[in-house]
Amino acid sequence: MRLLLAAVTALGLFGQTPSTDTKFAAPSFASLEEWKARRAGLQKQVLSATGLLPFPARNPLNAQVFGKITYADYSIEKVYIETLPGFYLAGNLYRPVGKKGPFPGMLAPHGHAQYGRLADDELFSVPSRGINHARQGYVVFAYDMIGYTDTVQLPHVFGNTPKEQLWSFGPLGLQTWNSVRALDFLQTLPDVDKERLLVTGESGGGTQTFLLCAVDDRPKWSAPVNMISLIMQGGSPCENAPSLRVGTNNVEIAALMAPKPMLMVAATGDWTRNTPREEYPAMKKIYALYDAGSQVETVQIDAPHNYNKASREQVYKFFAKHVLGDSDASKYSEKRIRQEKLPDMLVFHGRPLPANALDLKGLFAQWVAAAEKQNAAERDVKVIRERLTVALGVQWPARVDAAPGSFRKGKGGAVLAVGGAGAADGRSELRIDLRPDTPAAAMETRNYLTFNRSDDAKRVQDIVTAVAWLRQQGETDITIKATGKAAVLATFAAAALEPRVKLEAPLGAFRGTDEEMIANCFVPGLQKAGGLQAALRVLR
Repeated sequence: MRLLLAAVTALGLFGQTPSTDTKFAAPSFASLEEWKARRAGLQKQVLSATGLLPFPARNPLNAQVFGKITYADYSIEKVYIETLPGFYLAGNLYRPVGKKGPFPGMLAPHGHAQYGRLADDELFSVPSRGINHARQGYVVFAYDMIGYTDTVQLPHVFGNTPKEQLWSFGPLGLQTWNSVRALDFLQTLPDVDKERLLVTGESGGGTQTFLLCAVDDRPKWSAPVNMISLIMQGGSPCENAPSLRVGTNNVEIAALMAPKPMLMVAATGDWTRNTPREEYPAMKKIYALYDAGSQVETVQIDAPHNYNKASREQVYKFFAKHVLGDSDASKYSEKRIRQEKLPDMLVFHGRPLPANALDLKGLFAQWVAAAEKQNAAERDVKVIRERLTVALGVQWPARVDAAPGSFRKGKGGAVLAVGGAGAADGRSELRIDLRPDTPAAAMETRNYLTFNRSDDAKRVQDIVTAVAWLRQQGETDITIKATGKAAVLATFAAAALEPRVKLEAPLGAFRGTDEEMIANCFVPGLQKAGGLQAALRVLR
């Protein structure tokens, strides 16, 4: 029950429809064991929401590195890698010159500045941090957001259709996968120490920083800049995906990094203005559960939303201390850089995309086919059930205090009658109706599905909750009866239940196509988790 309350508390005020701009309560845990249990479930939730449960198959990266520019103490190269078959991620590689490696490998995702990874102004400059980090002794891969600079096979905004959502196909998941494959790329470089990997980015790149650390254990150090907040969770489609923050928020997701060193950089002029007083103490408490409170630090810069020189210099010093073992902060002031001409930095300037490059339609079709192949290959029923359960968001309630429907006591077992079905045969019977649709006004809140389950997911949970109540009454022989749409929902509920229940829910002509799922059981990520075929395999 404590874990359930922790998740509910993360929603902020009871009765509020949570959204991007909700004021969330800080998470709190009484013990390391409690946090570890929460952590395990939360990581699976993040993986499922990003479409990375399980990770896609790793295709060859076919990395191309070219166009080298060399100076006395650093070099810059152009890079593109194939993160999925026919999908290319572009960026620049900054390397030390005149130093002996192997070097720590750093990822540098960027925010929503107009010029992306090539932005160079007072508030944001990826080249400044790339060059200065290279001078300090890191190999840095600065790579694009989807739809920015060279990585333009897809627009930045997509994944909003119900069909795409059923398959967890969207910019947040693909960008997170790009970051995973960017780590793979760094580990192939002979001058990179494969065990010393770190990541830092600002704004949307800050979201990408802590999401990568949430799903991949390889980064040992991180510095998410101007993003970890309890009052704004990220407004871009590349920072939101259905189910990502149901019952949680960015502080808790970023805490999946614990107990590894992390610097939380904040600003007085954006949504991280409360960090020293609210977000940082909450994070430090989670780190303290590992006796690692000193491993998380914060600094706040008096500036608007930024990754400016002052912020960058704090990151230089933090990484110097933790990664390079150098506590002499005076050595890590930022040096001026030479800004290169755009043609010398752009990967596809005067160069076509590879011949197999896919467009949005082609990549979605491939994503679906790859997921179907992975699901068909999985033989472990426990794994199949877990993927379905995580996508559905089903939780077994610790206690149900009142009958969730109309109950009649009988003998010889119990029937849960859903949506009009019934037994009338002397057994105990609990009747529940399908809950009505959420009012349209509530669903218009910003990024509703990122923070709230779909109506059909809630209906599946209602069925599970009703079974839990019957078990509390001592019923062990339970049959779920349902017809029509309720039969589809009951099938998924039964697949999520263990121990199993009996099911009398004829599906008729229902075959679980995308269109049928949208009409009868719209749950984002459910097709990616295997859909109807996975449920039927569990119920065999």
